[in-house]
Amino acid sequence: MNTFDEDLFLKGLEQRKATLGAEYVERNLAAADDFTRPFQEAMTAWCWGFGWGDDVIDAKTRSMMNLSMIGALGKMTEWELHCRGAINNGVSVQELRAIIHVIAIYCGVPQGLECFRAAKKVLAEMNPTAETADNP
Repeated sequence: MNTFDEDLFLKGLEQRKATLGAEYVERNLAAADDFTRPFQEAMTAWCWGFGWGDDVIDAKTRSMMNLSMIGALGKMTEWELHCRGAINNGVSVQELRAIIHVIAIYCGVPQGLECFRAAKKVLAEMNPTAETADNP
């Protein structure tokens, strides 16, 4: 039984590339092997095609929601990735700060500090000449 939905995959692939960057997505898909490819395809179809594929919530808001949830889970590698995506989707530095404040309030100051560290790294990589505060 094949449960692969190519239309949903293609829709998801478009959204995934728009948020995370085509180069990143293509590199991940190219690195997939027989073991990981089914997960990459399912995640692209389900998360990005189904989860992000409608117009009910705009991409910027979805990114802000993702940062909050991933921050609450403490999954910092994914948080960094989605921080880049959030910036690509129009989330401002001020909005990132406000999101991290909420994470710190509900998930603890140490988690907020982790998010600030990750955000500063991402911001520096994306715009090396931009200034952010030296401390969170």
